Amino acid sequence: MTRLTGIAASDGIAIAKAYRFVQPDLTFAKTTVHDIEAEQKRLAAALAKAEQELIVIRQQTLEKFSAEEAAIFEAHLLVVHDPELIGPINQKIADEAVNAEYALHEVTSMFVALFEGMDDEYMSARASDIKDVTNRILAHLLGVHIPNPSNINEQVIIVANDLTPSETAQLDRNYVLGFITDIGGRTSHSAIMARSLEIPAVVGAGVATTTIQDGDTIIVDGLTGQVLVNPSADVIADYQEKAQKYRVQQAEWSTLVNEQTVSKDGVHVELAANIGSPNDLDGVLRHGAEGIGLYRTEFLYMGRENLPSEEEQFTAYKTVLEGMKGKPVVIRTLDIGGDKHLPYLPLQEEMNPFLGHRAIRLCLDQQELFRTQLRALLRASVYGNLKIMFPMIATIQEFRAAKAILLEEKEKLIAGGVAVGSSIEVGMMVEIPSTAVMADIFAKEVDFFSIGTNDLIQYTMAADRMNEKVSYLYQPYNPAILRLIQMVIKAAHQEQKWVGMCGEMAGDEHAVPLLLGLGLDEFSMSATSILKTRALLKQLSVPEMQTLATEALQLATAEEVLEKVKQAVK
Repeated sequence: MTRLTGIAASDGIAIAKAYRFVQPDLTFAKTTVHDIEAEQKRLAAALAKAEQELIVIRQQTLEKFSAEEAAIFEAHLLVVHDPELIGPINQKIADEAVNAEYALHEVTSMFVALFEGMDDEYMSARASDIKDVTNRILAHLLGVHIPNPSNINEQVIIVANDLTPSETAQLDRNYVLGFITDIGGRTSHSAIMARSLEIPAVVGAGVATTTIQDGDTIIVDGLTGQVLVNPSADVIADYQEKAQKYRVQQAEWSTLVNEQTVSKDGVHVELAANIGSPNDLDGVLRHGAEGIGLYRTEFLYMGRENLPSEEEQFTAYKTVLEGMKGKPVVIRTLDIGGDKHLPYLPLQEEMNPFLGHRAIRLCLDQQELFRTQLRALLRASVYGNLKIMFPMIATIQEFRAAKAILLEEKEKLIAGGVAVGSSIEVGMMVEIPSTAVMADIFAKEVDFFSIGTNDLIQYTMAADRMNEKVSYLYQPYNPAILRLIQMVIKAAHQEQKWVGMCGEMAGDEHAVPLLLGLGLDEFSMSATSILKTRALLKQLSVPEMQTLATEALQLATAEEVLEKVKQAVK
C-alpha cells in the first residue's frame, strides 16, 4: 500500500478504481514510408475510430445536456468527413512519402492558421474544431488514449495533474466518486467544483499521476487529505466504517435543514450557498440554504465553443430565481481571466493574468459581452429576489461605470416594454485590498458588499493561491486579513448596508466564530458546508465571539489566532 498526503478539499470518503485523466504524449517524428497505400489505410482507420468516438460523445452530450452542446460534436464530425481537409492529407502522404502523423499535422496546421487569421467568430470556432479533431485522430494514429471525463460510465476516482473548471463541470457524480490532483489548493476552482458536486477531493498531492496507475484501487479521504493506493482488505473495511460514521454525522446535521440559522443567544445570520449552474439548485435546497450568496456565471460560458446567447442566459438565471422561491440570489457578473479561459474569446498573454485584464476590467472593455449578460439578468429579475454583484472592483470609477451600463440597459428594456424587477440590489465583491481600505467610500454607493476572501487573501499576502511553494502564506486567520474584514463590515454597517462573504473562509469552522464576532451578516459557502456550519453557529454566543474577535485582532500571527479560536470553541 502507498500513502499520499495532500490538501483536504472536499469532505467525504470515496473508494473506487483509479481513472487517470492525464493528457497523452502526442509527439511524433517525421518518417519516410514505402507503402503509400498502407499509410493511407492507417489514416482511414484513425478517422473511422475518431468518428465512432464522436458519435458516442455527441449522443451522451445530447442525453446529459442539450442539443446546443451536442452541436459542438456535430461540427467535429463534419471535420472528420471534410474532403477539403482529408484529401490534402492523403495527397501529402502520396506526394512526399511521409507518415500519416506528419501529413496530418502539416495540413491541419495550415488550415488552423488560415482560420485563426480571419476576423470572424465562426471561422475562429472552426479552427478550434480542427485542433480538437486533429488531436483525436493523432492519438489513434499513435495508439494512445485521450481521456474524456464525460465518457466515464463506471464508478471511478479521477487522478489528474489538475482539472480545469470546464473539465470539472463535465464530471458526472453518478460515476465520479471523487478526485485527486497533483497541484492546487482548497480554493482552486477544481476544489470548489468538487464541493459543488458533493464529491470527496484531495488536491496538491504532488505525485498522484506518477504514483497511481489506471485501475488501481484507491481511497480518497477528503476529511484528512490522505490518499491510499492499493490498500489491503482490512484497510478498506476500516475506511468503509469511517465513511459510514461520516454519513451518520451528516444525517444528524440534516435535521437542521428547515431551521433558521441562529446563534446560541438567538442572533440570526444568513447561511447561503455558492453555485456554478442551475444544476446545483437541488443541493442548495437539500442542504437548507437561506439564499444563494454567489452564482458564478462564468460556468455558463465554459466548456463550449461560443458565447451563450442572451436567451440562454436568461433561462439559466430565471431557473435559479424561480427555484429559490423569493429567497435572495446574488448573481456575479462574468469573472473570466486569471485561470479561467474561454477558447472562443482569445485574450492576450499576460505576465501575471491574476492581476491582469480580467473580470470587470474585461467586461468594461468588451461592453457588448457585458451588456448581453446584464440584459438577461434584468429580464430574469421579475422571477425572484435578484441581487447583482460586480467582481474585482478596484476603484469607485469602475463600480460607477459598471452600474451606469446596468442602468442604461434597464432603461432600454423598460422603454421597450420589457418588465424589470423594481428592487434589484447592486453590490460588489471586496477582493482587492484597495477596496477594503476604501470601504467607507464604496459603502455610500453600493447596496451590499460580498467579501471574496479567496482573492483578498492572495492579493493581501502577495501569494498566488495556486502555487504550493507559497501556500503557507494563504492565511485566512492572519490578523491583517481579519482587520481588512473588520474595516469592510464596520464601513457597511455605518451606512446601514449588509455584508456577506462568498470566499471559502465563510465555511471554515475555525473562521466562522471570528466572522460572527466581527458582525458578518451573510455566510455563503459550498452547499455541503451549510448544515455543518448551522450546527456550529447554534453553539456560539455573539458577545463571546465579539470578545474573541477583538482579542484576535491584536495578535501577531495566524497561528496565534487559530490557537485562540480552538481554545475558545471546544
